[in-house]
Amino acid sequence: MRKLIRGIMEFRRTRRADYAETFAQLALGQRPDVLLIACSDSRVAVNVFGSTDPGDAFVVRNVGNLVPPSDESGRSTADESEASALEYATLVLGVKHIVVCGHSDCGAMKALAAGRQDFPAPNLRSWLRHAEPVLRRLAAQGAGSGAVDPNELSRRNVLHQLEHVAGYPSVKERLARGEMTLHGLWFDIRHTDVYYYDAEAQAFKVIDDVEGARILSKLPEDG
Repeated sequence: MRKLIRGIMEFRRTRRADYAETFAQLALGQRPDVLLIACSDSRVAVNVFGSTDPGDAFVVRNVGNLVPPSDESGRSTADESEASALEYATLVLGVKHIVVCGHSDCGAMKALAAGRQDFPAPNLRSWLRHAEPVLRRLAAQGAGSGAVDPNELSRRNVLHQLEHVAGYPSVKERLARGEMTLHGLWFDIRHTDVYYYDAEAQAFKVIDDVEGARILSKLPEDG
């Protein structure tokens, strides 16, 4: 907390003037083109590894970068926070991209892999159920081969949460019209590498110059 307060003081003294015009424009409204759903983990510094500026992304962060699925009526089957962010981002802000970003060494995925039924925190134990189907599939694929790798669970969880995202009406309609794209990212903390899910290859690929150029070539001109 001391570092945070000192950082605010430092920003005010040395950097606020540099951002004055940016925030003056943002005070009139925001126009992000991406909704980013990421983990609350303090090490997942998207503004650092993504070099983003204020106003670039509408952000939702929670433990495990989870999105409760919707029911047949389009309502969230659990917490409404993520669903309301999806609706606001799509219906009000008109974002054209939604990203789910997972990461290595995720405490939520470690807790899930170890067995959430034994986790002492009741709310967290319940929350992690939104990723449990991923755990069951991984465990079934590696039947008898030992414990599930939390990092692989984290990567698969990104894809599972994208399926949840795609089930909401405001997203589903835009996907059907070709007005929206979903993306999966995975951040390797130790090696500071960011991976992008290539649906054609069915694999996460590190975003180097070559892979980055491939991704950019597939984005619409305004994306």
